[in-house]
Parts: sequence; C-alpha cells; structure tokens
Amino acid sequence: MASPVYFADMRAGARENLHTKLERLLDSCGLDRVVDRGKITAIKLHFGERGGHAYIRPTFVRRVVDRVKELGGKPFLTDSNTLYPGERKEAVSALSCAIENGFAYAVVNAPLVMCDGLRGHSARRVPVPGELLKEVDIGLEILEADALIVLSHFKCHELTGFGGAIKNLAMGCSSRTGKLEQHSTVAPQVSSKHCTTCGACLKACAHEAIDLSSGTAVIDSDRCVGCGRCITICEPQAIRIQWNEESRLVMKKMAEYALGAVSGKTGRQLYVNFITQVSPACDCYGYSDAPIVPDLGILASTDPVALDQACADLVNQAVGLPDTALRSGHEPGGDKFRGVHPRIDWEVQLEHAEKMGLGRRAYQLVKLAPEKDKW
Repeated sequence: MASPVYFADMRAGARENLHTKLERLLDSCGLDRVVDRGKITAIKLHFGERGGHAYIRPTFVRRVVDRVKELGGKPFLTDSNTLYPGERKEAVSALSCAIENGFAYAVVNAPLVMCDGLRGHSARRVPVPGELLKEVDIGLEILEADALIVLSHFKCHELTGFGGAIKNLAMGCSSRTGKLEQHSTVAPQVSSKHCTTCGACLKACAHEAIDLSSGTAVIDSDRCVGCGRCITICEPQAIRIQWNEESRLVMKKMAEYALGAVSGKTGRQLYVNFITQVSPACDCYGYSDAPIVPDLGILASTDPVALDQACADLVNQAVGLPDTALRSGHEPGGDKFRGVHPRIDWEVQLEHAEKMGLGRRAYQLVKLAPEKDKW
C-alpha cells in the first residue's frame, strides 16, 4: 500500500503566496489529526550554522507555528547539540546561533528548546527492534512532547547521500551519545600535540576513562562508554572523534535511531521536506554551496520514508544545474546524489528504514491543486 505524499510546487501569485500554500499543504496532510488542543508539540528543525543560508527560512517556520496554535497546540522549536566542537556544541551557543539566524521568538512566535539539554546529555535510552542496535539514546524533550512535526531541508550529504526526514529524526533527535554511536565504534582519540593537560576532560568524564599521568590525556577504550562529554569540554580541541563507521552502517543505525525518536507518537507525527537550495553538503558547515538543482517545492507526509523517497525521486528527475558541485547525472533521471558523492549508496537508509517499520518506500504523490479564485 502506497503512502500519500502531498506536494506543493514553487508557483505562487496574487491568489496564493508560498506561505499560505504551505498552510494548505499542512491541512491537506492532516495536521488537525496530529495536533491536539492543549498538547505540547515539538517542531524539530535544523537551526543552521553561522555562515550558512540554505536552512529553512524562519518565515515558513512561523506559518507552521501559527497553524499549530490555531489548532490549540502548544508548539516549541527544537534542535540538538552537535557532537563535534563548534558553534553549536552546547545550548547557550546553539540557541544564540539560532536567534542570529532568524529564529527569535519575535519572528517564529514560539520558544526555542534544545531537545538534549544544556550539553547534549539530557536523554533517555529507548528500546528498538534493530538489526544493529537494541537501544537508542534520544533527546528527552523529543520523548516528552505529545506530538512531533519534523521540518527538514532536503539536500545532499557527504556520508548518507542525502539528508531529509530520516536523518533529521535520527541525528537531529539523538543526544551526543547517540550521535557518537551512529558515527563511530571506538573511543575518541587525544592529540598529544594539542593537549594542554588542563584536566577539564578528567573532571567531565563520569566513567574514570581518562588518565593524565603520562603528561597528556589518554582515553581508556575499555572504560569509555561513548558519552562524548570530553569532546566538547576540551577547549584546545585535542580530543578527536574517530569517524570510523562505514557509510552503510551509519545509515542503518540512522534508521534504527529514527524509529526510537518516534517512540510513543503513533498518529502524532508529521513530516515536511523543503526541496529548496539543494546544497551538495550538510547544513552543519559554516557555508552553503550553490544548489545542484532548481528549487522544486515543499512536500509533506505522515510517513517519513515515503516522503524522503519522493523527494529523492523529484531531485533525480530534475535537470542538474551547471557550474555546481554536481559532476554527473545532470540529465533528468540521472542520480544527483551519486553525481556529488559517487561512493555513497544512499538507498540504504530508505531500504533499512522500511525494513525496520518506520514507513513505506511506495508512495502516491498528491499535487496540490491551484487555489480557487476567492473573488
């Protein structure tokens, strides 16, 4: 059975602009069945990095917030702390970045809450029937919310081929521990060249896995549980993540983490993907490269797998733009994701997500009809 995926193209005019078209898309997809009066609704998005500009525009997010409020829901915007050291490694910096990128209350009409707390460790282990994982570490505020709306900027990704709703659920809703579990199978390493033996990592480690007696910090891989506390507490950035997990396994873990993120929210989930400014890499960088295809539209579904499959198909059916990072597959039907990242089997995340029961790859694309003349 195919899952319905609703599609609003980029056409707009005096009768209906793209913001009001988004509202109609939400209503067509059944937002009123997802949001209950008086219930807390998490709106998960990527707040963007300083220097980037391809993330979803705050004015579109405002329309989602306002529609949730009209239905009686209590929305908040949420994202998670990053695994790596940087601008968004803890909540103070991450929320400051979000506000600078336009997600201030005055613009979006909702509070900002980091779903995994101050330093990325406010989380709970959730059981999943995974092939690789039996538990996943999900941000507490995602689990505590009554409903979940996931807004994703659909783009290419250097590790997973593309990033959409599945990745936003998995990486975006997990704690720092969860992010490390998806990316790596080994303990972080310490660069003796950069270590100042300040002892901050020793104090942060709750598992006595760090030793300074040799004149530099050393992490005991047998004691390390992969919580990631030491990584972002280290100001000289001497503690490095070992990004050793192969792409296929990262994507499988992602699918299993996504399953954990929606735990307890049957019938209370809605996913919206923006196929705009389809950049060749993740929005976590401090820049946004030229889009590889034209802007195609906004899609929504209650099935994240069908939604991502539909978006991937639309991108591949488009004509690739010249003078971009796209090296092959410019023709309609060409594989745009392999055209940017040729070694990535991006279908794995869709295949495994379907196998795990997160959704179906089969979809029925329902295009929004033009708005009728109200005059």
